[in-house]
Amino acid sequence: MKKISALDWIALILIIVGGLNWGLVGAFKFDLVAAVLGSMSIVARIVYVLVGLSAIYGIFMLGKICKK
Repeated sequence: MKKISALDWIALILIIVGGLNWGLVGAFKFDLVAAVLGSMSIVARIVYVLVGLSAIYGIFMLGKICKK
């Protein structure tokens, strides 16, 4: 069985953060990332972009896992 790389862990954590944030937005209209980092601050925007890139990476990783 292959070990999970550091990039895989980072992507997984960012996907979880993004999922939890969207859950909070949907349930309570509360954007945790914006509350912690500032509404559409450069740091918040970077986090949003990294979460999106992690989701894309997750899609490709899922494809690799399914092939095995």
